[in-house]
Amino acid sequence: MDINLKINNTAARTGDMPAEEFKKYGYKLIDWIAEYLTGVQSMPVLSNVKPGDIKNMLPQHPPERSESMENILQDINRVIMPGITHWNHPGFMAYFNSTSSGPGILAELLSAGLNVNGMLWKTSPSSTELEQVTLDWFRQMLKLDKDFWGIIYDTASVSTMHAIAAARENISGSDIRMKGLVGGSEVNRLRLYASEQVHSSIEKGAITLGIGLEGVRKIPVDNEFKMIPSKLEEAIEEDKKNGWLPFCVVATVGTTSTTSIDPVDEIAGICLREKLWLHVDAAHGGIAALVPEMRHILNGVEKADSLVVNPHKWMFTPVDLSIFFTKKPQVLKQAFSLIPEYLKTSVDSEVENYMDYGVQLGRRFRSLKLWFIIRYFGTDGIIERVREHLRIGKLFASWIDEHPMFERLAPVPLSTTCFRAHPAGMDDEETLNTLNERLMDYVNSTGKVFITHTKLSGKFVIRLVVSGLRTEERHVRLAWEIIQQCLAELLRK
Repeated sequence: MDINLKINNTAARTGDMPAEEFKKYGYKLIDWIAEYLTGVQSMPVLSNVKPGDIKNMLPQHPPERSESMENILQDINRVIMPGITHWNHPGFMAYFNSTSSGPGILAELLSAGLNVNGMLWKTSPSSTELEQVTLDWFRQMLKLDKDFWGIIYDTASVSTMHAIAAARENISGSDIRMKGLVGGSEVNRLRLYASEQVHSSIEKGAITLGIGLEGVRKIPVDNEFKMIPSKLEEAIEEDKKNGWLPFCVVATVGTTSTTSIDPVDEIAGICLREKLWLHVDAAHGGIAALVPEMRHILNGVEKADSLVVNPHKWMFTPVDLSIFFTKKPQVLKQAFSLIPEYLKTSVDSEVENYMDYGVQLGRRFRSLKLWFIIRYFGTDGIIERVREHLRIGKLFASWIDEHPMFERLAPVPLSTTCFRAHPAGMDDEETLNTLNERLMDYVNSTGKVFITHTKLSGKFVIRLVVSGLRTEERHVRLAWEIIQQCLAELLRK
């Protein structure tokens, strides 16, 4: 056999997709995404497949032979799309909507193409230094002090876990890094404080770090679902008398259920007096602070030790990208830095190696999409889009307030409205809960809108969130019409 022919056959079996084929299907896929984003509002926002439907359409065993890209792309439409709930849909008004934008999608493509690992400065200088620059841009956009140092993690749950770990490392006189929590350390049982409305990631972080669920104490909230600072003080004093060691407080700017904003400034004063680490969870709400007239929601954050804000929650950034700021990066580094010989480089004393500041070693080039988005939209463009969402959210709340069959059950500091149907004469809470759960499901079954719920003081509450890049006033007006129509039909039945 001719040696050149043998080499060519081997290359065909072991090499990558040929460049021409990559270009052909790359163009095809970009066209597909562009058409999808243009026409997404014509699709049902919520997938209506049943559990197991998608899995049953897929082969049980992997293919032994190569399949064509044509067939793979056909299966996107045939198999995958029926099971997609469309987060990019303008009628997606559930959770905290994460919509992706054109520049963010293109940056993700480029990041995948470059496929760098930013664990060390040396493994990709551009990844490290672009992250430093874009995070400093974002710090300026939020008008934070210069002493806030930033790093990108994947989600707010991971950012907050690192905040709690840094708070634990910051405990005076402890050696938890070396001895652990049960390895002979002289530290008393640790206590972390957060409001009754805090996100579940706080408790997950406490579980992961060995603090345990009993180590998290929930502080009561007022009638606007904000933490009550005096109750925090009482809890800290009581715990100290009973042998607990208070070490961290989590304040929330934009709670998950109601977007309530804890009184950060007052809480910060308590933390300073008690020498406790203050972490501010502004994963969703922090983006609203980009709007100048909303900057007040971060009042007091200048006294915090750490802060998390997620551009993927409300700044048109493809999932995932969470920004963690801290004034004490050296404590974070002390908690996590561990450098084996094979990761040492000759420039370590001159650069920042982000692997030293967290659990992860490998790091995606996430800052690329943040850089694209800030440059493409500009700070003014981002502010105007978020400002419009705030306006529409307040408008929807006013419709609820004016309608005799509905009631609002929480303030609307941002763009999320918590409400329920409450027809005249129907005052039994169990009946109201059943009615509103059926109403939410009926609205979602239309395929035009997707909304979710929470519970406040035992009441089933519907949440409508306005934060999607493609959501305009007309889409929220349509949602309101559908909600009223569905309620009328339910009451007739």
